[in-house]
Formats: sequence, structure tokens, C-alpha cells
Amino acid sequence: MATQEMATRIPTNIIGPIHFNRMHGIRHHASDVNIEVPLATYETTLFHSVGRGAKVTRLAGTLKTVVLSDFMTRSLLFEAPDAHRAHVISSAVESNIHQYQDKIVSKQSRHAKLIRIDSKIIGTLIYLRLTYETGDASGHNMTTFASDKVAAHITTSYPELSYISVSGNYCVDKKVSAVNGILGRGKSVIAEITIPRKILEETLRTTPEKMVELNIKKNLVGSIASGGLMSANAHYANMLLAFYLATGQDAANIVEGSQGITHMDIKDDCLYMSVNLPNIIVGSVGHGKDTEDVLEHLRLLDAKGPGGAEKLAHIAAAVVLCGELSLMAALTNNGELSASHKRIERTTS
Repeated sequence: MATQEMATRIPTNIIGPIHFNRMHGIRHHASDVNIEVPLATYETTLFHSVGRGAKVTRLAGTLKTVVLSDFMTRSLLFEAPDAHRAHVISSAVESNIHQYQDKIVSKQSRHAKLIRIDSKIIGTLIYLRLTYETGDASGHNMTTFASDKVAAHITTSYPELSYISVSGNYCVDKKVSAVNGILGRGKSVIAEITIPRKILEETLRTTPEKMVELNIKKNLVGSIASGGLMSANAHYANMLLAFYLATGQDAANIVEGSQGITHMDIKDDCLYMSVNLPNIIVGSVGHGKDTEDVLEHLRLLDAKGPGGAEKLAHIAAAVVLCGELSLMAALTNNGELSASHKRIERTTS
């Protein structure tokens, strides 16, 4: 039976502008930038919450973002005759990275570049985590295609190997993991802001002391108590989903994307806050970026030219910071969160 293409409408708002004091990128940098951001979500209170955080960025003027790394991963899975042979082969494969790039990957894509191979051996099983630079694409498809060809070359070179899968779950794609939290996947980004006490009190009705205390007891201790895996945040997934949907991203990547740590401290009577996101997976070209709505949003963000994907990562981190800041401030005031949801989302019949 043929599938019928349809469309589902999601409430979408433009929030902001968010003011960036500085964007520190790997390839592109910018200063003193104001950006209005599209968000798409059924949780419409998020528009107000992120908007409130955006207001703080304009008042404080201190929001900075930095992209620490930028790559996509895919993990090949092989089986060797025994553990010793698995070790010998994986070591040889890791040392041949330049050969795989020059002879195989470069022939598959002019954008993909193999930059690292990490191995994990479990008995006779070899997990190879291949790391690629992927330009302005998120890189899911190009890394899969290239990795499949690399796998074919490896099995030809080592016929005693069995090729099990082009994805062995050591990538790690759309799952929360320790390896992604440590090594990163996609773009690793930090957004940070310093907020004077007066702005906190007048705009968010809270204090630096209340925010730091709540972050420790809720985000840090609470996440440890719940068994959170390398994560300590209030609701990164809410902002990432809304941003991913509005900009044509693979929304399932919020699973690893929402892994991250919110840090707060008091410095010179101001609140210092950062959100640390090791797994932001966004692209400005590729599948999902050619619909009318998404194209309009990418143009609004000025993210269609070279460096567009990196710019999207800066904006994603800033959106997360705005929403995290606003929610945490609301939670320092008992009843404020419930009252806001009732006022915005509940209607009487």
C-alpha cells in the first residue's frame, strides 16, 4: 500500500531577539548580534519562558557561546576469531585512518573527512567508532555511506572478520550514553551568561543565592539520586525539540542532545550560569531543510550560507540557556510554574 504524504501543523512562534555578546566558533566568530529565533512546539508556555530568558540576554548583554568541537560519528561492528586477533586488527585499523580517508571516504563525499577512530573490544567483538567532519550537514547519511565502504575495505583486508553491522550502538545515535557525554557527538557547545542581581530581582523575581541553591539540590543532587547519566539539567529537551522542529532537524536527536550539565555560581554579586551541551546535532543543508517553512526559518536565522550549521549550534545553546534560566527562576518561587501553565494553557469550557 502506497504511503500518502501529509503535513502536521505545530504551533510556531518567533521569540527574542536573543542578544549575543560574542559567538566563538571553530570557523566563524561574531560579536554584538541580535537574533530572533523560531520555535515549534505544542508546549506553548515555552514561547513565553524562552522569551523571558531572551529578555535577560538583552538586559545583561553578557551572553557568550563557544563551539568546542564539531563532528559526526558512526560505529562499525565486526567479529574476530578471538580477542587477541580483535586487538591486533583494531590497532591496525586505527593506524590506517589516513589511508581510509584518502582512498575511500574522499571518494564517497567531498564534505566528509575521517578524523578519528576509537575502538572497543568485547570478547571477539570489535566496535569501531569512526569520527567525521561533515561541513554544514548534520552528517547522518554521509557518514553511514562512507563507513559502509570503509567496512568493506576492512573485511577485504582481514577476511577472518565477520562484518556484523554498519551501526554497532557505539556511535551513539539517538540514545543517552557515557561515550557521547565524554567524547561528544555533533557539536559540543557551551552558552554562558553573567546576570547582575538587580536584573534577576526585577525581571525573574529571584536572587543569585536562590538560583545556585536550587541548581545544586535539583539539577545536581536530584540527577545523581535519579541515576542520570552525565546529565544535570532541568529541561534541555524542551528547547531543543522546539528548535529542531522549526529548523528541519532530525528531532529524535534530542535524546542525546538533551544530555548536559547546568552550572551556576555567584561571582561579584552576579549570577554566573552556563549550559554545557556535548551533543548538539544540527545541519543547515540536507534532508528536511528544503520545505517552505524551514527555508524561511533558516533565512531568518541567516543560516543558509557557509558556516550555517555552526551558527545553528550557537543559537540552539542560547535557546537552551534562555529556557533553562527562566524555568529555574520560576521554580525558586513556589506556585509560579503551576500558575503560569494554568494562565497560558488552560481554558474553561
